[in-house]
Amino acid sequence: MQANSTQWLQALDGRTSTAQQLRLRHDALCSDLGGHSKLSYQQRALIDRVLFLEYHLQQEELKLATGADFDSGKWVQACNALSGLFSKLGLRKQMKDVPTLHEYVMACP
Repeated sequence: MQANSTQWLQALDGRTSTAQQLRLRHDALCSDLGGHSKLSYQQRALIDRVLFLEYHLQQEELKLATGADFDSGKWVQACNALSGLFSKLGLRKQMKDVPTLHEYVMACP
């Protein structure tokens, strides 16, 4: 059985705005890291955690904005965890492999 790190994401109801946003973020983060095919299992697993923590933090921030019960200590812990994951993944976009101009011209019929 091949492990699919995004099974939970695919299992979400794609009609919901939450699922749509999470999938867009997943695709954007994978793209920023050079494309899904270039990612290691470990990177894909960290991306899943990033998505979950971002969503969790947004829900907590919504609580704060609406005056609901908000735990600032847990929020800070989640922010620190998210920051650590981003540090491990890298904060800069990675270039995708593209052919040089010479390679491109030579490949044209």
